Amino acid sequence: MLRTSNDSSDNELILSLRSGSQDALAILYARYGSLVYTIALRILKKSTEAEDLTQEIFINFWKKEKFDSNRAALSTYLSIMTRSRALNRLSSQSSQQQSIQRLHQSLPTRTDITPLEKASLLEQQDVVKQALSNLSERQRQILDMNFYQGISHSEIARQLEIPLGTVKTTARKGLVELRKMLGDAVQ
Repeated sequence: MLRTSNDSSDNELILSLRSGSQDALAILYARYGSLVYTIALRILKKSTEAEDLTQEIFINFWKKEKFDSNRAALSTYLSIMTRSRALNRLSSQSSQQQSIQRLHQSLPTRTDITPLEKASLLEQQDVVKQALSNLSERQRQILDMNFYQGISHSEIARQLEIPLGTVKTTARKGLVELRKMLGDAVQ
């Protein structure tokens, strides 16, 4: 394993990182962590999400590193990766919010529901409950807390004592599975 220190160049640290050195990752994080966090915070506007993305960027860089120092400086590479992932998160959040709004808009707001409409609503609720029961326990728990109890992802992470990224990933996978199960029943 290569020897690393705070004086090592980025290329030396990357070679050490590829050899499995966690010290190299720590030094790179110390050098570029605030840059990545600042970019993430500017785009995401929430410190918890910026922290989560910063960790994700460095973990992915460590595990799946595809950086080529001949193409760009490491700071440029990390900046572009952070910006791209942050914008993807915003897009995903926007898509989820639109789905929730469509669901709320499709719910009747009248108090004079006919018996036929009530029966149809109950049938739809049963279909959704059945689909929810086919999800994993963790997915069901997180979706219930988020959609039925109105608890934010960060609060769910705190209550369940799991990482925020895990909550978001589990919720997203659960919603994807629900959409597959429900097909045309939900738009």
